[in-house]
Amino acid sequence: MSDPAAPARNGRNESVEEQMDRNWIELLQELRVLQTGVQLLAGFLLTLPFQARFQTLDDFQVNLYLANVALAALTTALILLPVSVHRRLFRLRLKETLVSSADRIAKVALAGVGLLSVGTSALVFDVTAGRTAGLTAGAALLAALLVLLVYVPVRLRQRATQRKTT
Repeated sequence: MSDPAAPARNGRNESVEEQMDRNWIELLQELRVLQTGVQLLAGFLLTLPFQARFQTLDDFQVNLYLANVALAALTTALILLPVSVHRRLFRLRLKETLVSSADRIAKVALAGVGLLSVGTSALVFDVTAGRTAGLTAGAALLAALLVLLVYVPVRLRQRATQRKTT
């Protein structure tokens, strides 16, 4: 374990404790953004059974709907998990454990939000424009999200690493 009083080697004049505090605050901000997205999608999904047209959904659409509701609930739980962990680790001087675990949880929650967006879009397209349109929209959005949420950050990290070494 590193000395908490020693300055971190990140180009900032802050101790490891200050860096962990800053990282924790940044993670909480990111989780708030994710939470808003999940709340909007979940709220939309939860209103659907009360619409007259809901009764006309076929088995595939009902199953996709239920999978989306379950994914929304699970993603909500994932977004809340770092807060629960923080409550359990509070005052135990385990901020580094908290920040590293919350980082991993946030990445999984981000994937959940992406999949929820794909599933919800596929459902809406399926109901309004047909099965082919629903599957196409879902696949296209999944591909776009993989590029935007996985490829772009990985590529930016590679570029940054290459610049540091040259």
